[in-house]
Amino acid sequence: MPKLSGINHQQAVRVFKKVGFEIARQGKHVTMTDGERIITIPRANPINAYTMASIIKDAGLTIEEFKKLL
Repeated sequence: MPKLSGINHQQAVRVFKKVGFEIARQGKHVTMTDGERIITIPRANPINAYTMASIIKDAGLTIEEFKKLL
């Protein structure tokens, strides 16, 4: 299992903003884009570790890079 337990959507949004993503749309999910990629973050506290790992991969980051930015 990816070692990403306990991350809520607000922490994830903060990290993705640091790497250049901007919020495009909000509702039950937060949709963010960097102009090239689009990621969707569920408003869950905490986000499932497997889901978070997939979102990080879609954003072009590694889990280690994401953890450093937390």
